[in-house]
Amino acid sequence: MKKIAVLGSTGSIGRSTLDICASYPDRFLPVALAAGSNLEILLEQCRRWRPQVVSVASEALAGQLSALLTQADLTSIEVVYGSAGAVRVATLPEVDFVVAAIVGVAGLEATYAAVLCDKTVGLANKECLVAAGDLILAAAREHDVDLLPIDSEHNAVHQCLRAGAPAEVKRIWLTASGGPFRNTSLEEFYHITPAQALKHPTWVMGRRITIDSATMLNKGLEVIEACRLFRLPPAQVKVCIHPQSTIHSLVEYIDGSILAQISVTDMRLPILYALSWPERVASDLSFDMASLSRLDFQPPDPLRFPCLRLAYEAAAASQNHCIALNAADEIAVNAFLQGELSFNGIARTLEYVLTLTPSGSPASITEVLAADLAAREQAREAVAVSRILPSR
Repeated sequence: MKKIAVLGSTGSIGRSTLDICASYPDRFLPVALAAGSNLEILLEQCRRWRPQVVSVASEALAGQLSALLTQADLTSIEVVYGSAGAVRVATLPEVDFVVAAIVGVAGLEATYAAVLCDKTVGLANKECLVAAGDLILAAAREHDVDLLPIDSEHNAVHQCLRAGAPAEVKRIWLTASGGPFRNTSLEEFYHITPAQALKHPTWVMGRRITIDSATMLNKGLEVIEACRLFRLPPAQVKVCIHPQSTIHSLVEYIDGSILAQISVTDMRLPILYALSWPERVASDLSFDMASLSRLDFQPPDPLRFPCLRLAYEAAAASQNHCIALNAADEIAVNAFLQGELSFNGIARTLEYVLTLTPSGSPASITEVLAADLAAREQAREAVAVSRILPSR
């Protein structure tokens, strides 16, 4: 029985993880959960799983949850909160496997703590490796900890890499749906609304990641994560648009062979793969081969998706630039969703912050978070300026 801690249990990845646990009760048992502010879903998860420890975002929410658990006669569950609470969940001695699915850098400290405590980590939060890849990977090597990707693209690469040695890899290909604007004229980009950008053609995701998919910054962050996770330079990590989203990623070997991972577009499959690794276990997540009747591929348009170019530049520059890219994007996307920034303004904000960022690599998580805060402030300044400048 593998005992699981879920960081981000009320989000889509967290809920899918718990679905897998319910489908394989003899294999996986959730014993610790961390969430944000969705007490309704979290209370139901506590009723179902009766975890040892539960963490929420704030002290006030912890008080509310404690009262609800008392009413439900679940007083044996320990309630904690904040960053320290998430760390408590991730480092619980009984835990074997930590699913890191808290969005953004909010889950960084807990994920790093899990590695330091020798926990196997399933990464569904790309921001951890984008912002602190050097530190997390060094710790993973020192503690002999496996970092298993849950993002569908990196999970696919991980599966394909089982066919050859690292030295035999020529390049990897990350596929992208292209989002809702892959065929939109550049002129129309000046008028894109949040409602339009939130209509993803393939996946149902959170608001920030959906906007990031529309700008292709999400794919850029995946390029940075792939460079860290698979120890490859940016030049060996390629992106191609594949609207059908049936091929999740490919690995090209030096002999010319290309291996592709194909499966249903259901996040339960990469979660199950990570939780079960190095085994494969039977599931009902079957793939309809008829959907392979058409497979389209095309290179991303650099004029339509400048955020992807900026991600490659950050990956080649330094860890500080990767931190700044991610931090500035969170601010810019939120401003766009609030109607304070145009769609094109997202890329302009990122480029502005990157030009102000010095090269370097933080020596601690504290330094990572300080660099993150500095980049956010610079992004806010850029957003403020954009409000009084023409949108183009």
